[in-house]
Amino acid sequence: MKTQVTALASIGRVPASVLAILLAPRLRGTLFFAEADTVIAGYRDQQDQLLVASQSVLDRAAAEKREMTREEKAEVDENSLAFDRLEGQIQSRLKVTAQAALLARPAGRQTDPNDPEAQPGDDPVRPRAADPQPHGGEQPRPRPQARQTVAGNHGFRSFGEFALAVRMAGSRGGETDPRLIRNATLSTFSSEGVGADGGFAVPPDFRAAIVEKVEAPDTILGMCDIQETTSNNMTFPVDETTAWQSTGGIQAYWAGEAAALTQSKPTLGQLDLKLDKLTALVPVTEEQLADAASMDAYLRKKAPEKIDYKVSDAIYRGNGSGMPQGILTADCLVTVAKETSQPADTLTSKNVFNMWSRMYAPCRRNAVWLINQDLEPELYSMTVPVKNKAGTENVGGSAVYIPAGGLSASPFGLLMGRPVMPHEVCSAIGDVGDIMLADFSKYLAVKKAGGIRVDTSIHLWFDQDTMAFRFIFRLAGQPWWKSTIARANGSNTLSAFVTLASR
Repeated sequence: MKTQVTALASIGRVPASVLAILLAPRLRGTLFFAEADTVIAGYRDQQDQLLVASQSVLDRAAAEKREMTREEKAEVDENSLAFDRLEGQIQSRLKVTAQAALLARPAGRQTDPNDPEAQPGDDPVRPRAADPQPHGGEQPRPRPQARQTVAGNHGFRSFGEFALAVRMAGSRGGETDPRLIRNATLSTFSSEGVGADGGFAVPPDFRAAIVEKVEAPDTILGMCDIQETTSNNMTFPVDETTAWQSTGGIQAYWAGEAAALTQSKPTLGQLDLKLDKLTALVPVTEEQLADAASMDAYLRKKAPEKIDYKVSDAIYRGNGSGMPQGILTADCLVTVAKETSQPADTLTSKNVFNMWSRMYAPCRRNAVWLINQDLEPELYSMTVPVKNKAGTENVGGSAVYIPAGGLSASPFGLLMGRPVMPHEVCSAIGDVGDIMLADFSKYLAVKKAGGIRVDTSIHLWFDQDTMAFRFIFRLAGQPWWKSTIARANGSNTLSAFVTLASR
C-alpha cells in the first residue's frame, strides 16, 4: 500500500495523503459512492417523515379553521430544525463525494495548451506571467469548469441541463458530470423506488415544479381533500349518519328530571384506499437534448398537462378499477331530471335551479360548476322571465348567469353566486356530466408522499439515440360519501355532487 502511494504520488498529480485515502478499501470504486448513496437516502427518508409530520399538524389546524397551538408550533419548529440538521449532513457528504469523483477521473493532458492569443513565432510552451510554473516541476491540475450551483437541485440550472448531462454520461467515451454521481441511483437491483438500469434520479427542485402544476388550486385535484401517505394503502374511519337520523349512531334525547339517560354509541365505517399508479413515458431525441432550454420548457409543460388531465378525468368519471373512483359512477351522485318536453342539447334556468336545490346546503359555499364549454351560449341567454300584471305575457327577464369580469370581478363567470369553470373532462353537451355542481372538498384524494417520481434511462431506445423520461404518480380517490343524504323533511335526496340527466 505504501509503495503504491509513493509511486503514484511521484507522478506529481495527486498528493500522497490524498492517494492514501483513495486507495483505502472502503473508498475504492463504486463502494464509496454506494455507501454514500445509502446514507444520504436514509437522511432523505428522515426528512420526508419530518415533512409529513409537520404537514399533518398544519392540515389539522387548517381543517379546524384555527391557528396552531403553542405545542403544535413547537413541534413544527423542532421538525424544521431537525430537517436543516439533516440537510447539513447531506450537503457535507455530497461535497466529499464530488471531490472523490473529481480525483478519480482519468488524468488529462500533461502539457499546457497553446496560448490562443499567441502570435506567430512565439514559444507556445512559454509560461505566462499569470500562470507561473509550480515548484518541483509539477504540472498544474486542470481547473474544473465553474458551474452555477442552485440549492435543492444538485447544481443543475434547469431540467434541460440535467437531461443533457445524463445523455453525455451515456454516450460512448462521454464524461460523467460529478453532479450526476452525487445524485446517482443504484442500478444493480430491482425495487419500487429505483428506475431502469443506468438511471439518474431527477433533482428534487425540478420534481417539485411538476407537482405544483398538477396540484394547482384551479385544477380538479387541487380542489379535492388531499391526504398524503408514505405507503401504498390508507384506511379512514368514517361516520355517515346525519344529525336528524333517528336510528344508528350517536343520538340525543330529552330527559325528565331524575330520569335515567338513554345510551347510544357511534356507528363508524371504514374506508380503505389503495393507491393506483399513473405513468407517462416520454422519449426525447439527442437533438432536443442539445437545445437544453427548449427541452426543459417542453417537459415542464407537456408532462404536467398529460398527468393533470388523466387525474382530472379519473376523478370525474373513473370506474375505480386501477384508477380512482369517479364522481359520475359513484353512488352519492344526484342526477336531476330534465324538464318535460325540453329540447335536446339545451340548458334552462329551471335545470340550474333544480340542481341548486339538490346540493346539500352546507356544501354550497365551496361548490363550483364544471361545464362543457359548448354550454356557454346557453348560459349567456339564460334568464328568469318577468311577466305582465295579468301573468299572461313575458315583458322582460332577469339574467341568471354573470360572465367573468364586469359585475362579477372574477376570472370565472358566476351562476347562483358560484364559479363556472369550463373543463374538457365534462361530457358532450346533452349527455350526463356536461354540467356538474360539485363540492370537491368532499372528494378524498390520497397521494404518495413526495409527489411525482421522475426517472431517466438511456437504454430503452439506445439504438435510436433517444432517452426515456418516466413520470410516475401514485394516487387513490373516491367521494367521502358512499350514498346520498336522506332528508329530515322531504322526499328529495341531497348530495355534494349534482349533475343533470341527458337531454
